[in-house]
Amino acid sequence: MSGIAASLQQCRDKARGLGSNSQALKYLNQDYETLRRRCLESGCLFQDETFPAIGSSLGFKELGPGSYKTRGVSWVRPSELNSDPQFIASGATRTDICQGALGDCWLLAAIASLTLNKEVLARVVPHGQSFQEGEYAGIFHFQFWQYGEWVDVVIDDRLPAKDDELLFVHSAEGREFWSALLEKAYAKVNGCYEALSGGSTTEGFEDFTGGIAEVHELRNPGPHLFHIIQKALSRGALMGCSIDITSSSDSEAVTSQKLVKGHAYSVTGAAQVEYDGDKVNLIRIRNPWGQVEWTGRWSDNSMEWRRINDEDRERLSHCAEDGEFWMSFTDFLRHYSRLEICNLTPDALTDDSYSKWALSKFDGTWRRGSTAGGCRNFPNSFWTNPQFVIKLDEEDDDPDDGEAGCSLVVGLIQKNRRRMRKKGEDMQTIGFAIYEIPDEFCGQRNIHLNRNYFLSNASAARSESFINLREVCNRFCMPPGEYLIVPSTFEPYKNGDFCVRVFSEKQAEFQELDDPVEYKVEEADMDEEVDSRFAALFGQLAGQDAEISVFELHKILNKVVTKREDIKTSGFSVTTCRNMVNLLDKDGSGKLGVVEFKILWTKIDKYLKIYRQKDVDNSGTMSSTEMRSAVEEAGFKLNNTLHQILVARYSEPSLTVDFDNFVGCLIRLETMFRMFNMMEKDDDGTVEFNFGKWLSVTLL
Repeated sequence: MSGIAASLQQCRDKARGLGSNSQALKYLNQDYETLRRRCLESGCLFQDETFPAIGSSLGFKELGPGSYKTRGVSWVRPSELNSDPQFIASGATRTDICQGALGDCWLLAAIASLTLNKEVLARVVPHGQSFQEGEYAGIFHFQFWQYGEWVDVVIDDRLPAKDDELLFVHSAEGREFWSALLEKAYAKVNGCYEALSGGSTTEGFEDFTGGIAEVHELRNPGPHLFHIIQKALSRGALMGCSIDITSSSDSEAVTSQKLVKGHAYSVTGAAQVEYDGDKVNLIRIRNPWGQVEWTGRWSDNSMEWRRINDEDRERLSHCAEDGEFWMSFTDFLRHYSRLEICNLTPDALTDDSYSKWALSKFDGTWRRGSTAGGCRNFPNSFWTNPQFVIKLDEEDDDPDDGEAGCSLVVGLIQKNRRRMRKKGEDMQTIGFAIYEIPDEFCGQRNIHLNRNYFLSNASAARSESFINLREVCNRFCMPPGEYLIVPSTFEPYKNGDFCVRVFSEKQAEFQELDDPVEYKVEEADMDEEVDSRFAALFGQLAGQDAEISVFELHKILNKVVTKREDIKTSGFSVTTCRNMVNLLDKDGSGKLGVVEFKILWTKIDKYLKIYRQKDVDNSGTMSSTEMRSAVEEAGFKLNNTLHQILVARYSEPSLTVDFDNFVGCLIRLETMFRMFNMMEKDDDGTVEFNFGKWLSVTLL
């Protein structure tokens, strides 16, 4: 019930605009202004009990309590490290971000790119924070995008240090602390510092902007890539690049020309200069270490700078060991493996001169046995995955690549997987497939396409690969039409929460496909005649009062089912038998008369036939996937959420459903549908409850 309550609260928050770009949610319900005011009034510096200054906040394995890497680590406030600490001095710059003893260069490269866009930076690092007397209370806050919602994260300023130096990210001068505090806030939302070790720059890009990131493999670059980079920089996009490693020994290895393999760099500029009569494209890159720079052509102090005009040299040349350097675009393509570009969302771009994407988003879940169907390699369960339809009506006005059609970027993100590292879990292997919807299904939304559809239709497009990254993202150009997007894990039965987003050139209709909730069970005839043979049998079972109580029914049913060898059952529970009596007890006696018992017996016989039919391997049980179609054959159409609840409540740990649980599920469903129909007044799909009526229904 707590999960349902949380979902309802989340819906209410969204309706009020909470979590939007302009109104961030308070992470863990911590209100920065309220907490800061209390600290200033009491004269006490803030201590964040939700992310305490203890070993478990550092990590769980290599940085876990007792690890040799954390020996001698203490948590200190900036004033204990510097006599004049500054939050930001003379503006946030890329030199404020130097990597420490944590493998989060991917994050630091994203932070470095963040400093190039002051508007985006101010969104993540709110103004008005400082160490000045009268304002300082040991509390700071930052804002991140988390799977469709912006959250405001509060921290104290106790930072891990060793030998009087910050253990992790730090500024080059050592007196600016915004980057170290930002890193701590990001560690908090991900569970601990160690959870940040290893990742893709696109992950940081997206959490700082709410944008969607695409990856360009530089071994096969597009013909207009340099122009795309220039255009992206002019629009405030964040960019990173990296060099692949061929073995673990290559990680962080420095080449002869001082490039670091397996390391995340920021792309910070692009320019064209005239060199010996030719136009040369240059690209500017930054190493988040704050040092170790390229020594090849166009590097600091290289001969090439002497052979360009004074204006270009003055505009571009910069000689300092600050980790930032220029190189030719040709050398960039030769040495680097991958470029990542994060496109910003419409609400992040306030300048109307920019062309903006149209954004659509849906949240979903994969649950073992109900909606975690795995990829197309598993046809018996693939169809159970959540399904989303997008309708593309208009072609692009002026596509960059000259290809006619509708451009869209599809991104599939798995949620909260870094936080789960403490529990021994990591990223799932995820991907998606896109199908063109045939004419007979166009315009339909209350439908979940079944197994037969996917067996007879090939995908029109799909993610480039299934991979164990937080996000899988690809760009497509499709003819106008309706398309089905099916996100999935690679293997079935993998639990997870996800968010699927579509950035399109034009506005597009995007929604989830799901079956309607319907009830098509024939009403029983309570005046039905009972043949003499059944009446005689009933008389023997019922005894002198000519009625069957809950406990008598419990005894009768279990005596019958234990004799059957074709079904597996642990026996009917008293609760299930009570639900059966409640469903059919017409006179409120709490017992079943002969007609009521005959109707129940007929129902159980019908359910037995369905159960045996769906038990295709004659194991005596049904799989939870088979149960989905069995429930529909019994007369109940349910949506994904309800199927998840049924599996959670009625299946065994092995995801099998035995006969007594199957019958109990159907009886419970019929009772709930009937009760709703009786209470519905205006045939509008709603009922009203006061608290007493709510309790009487839910306790039944």
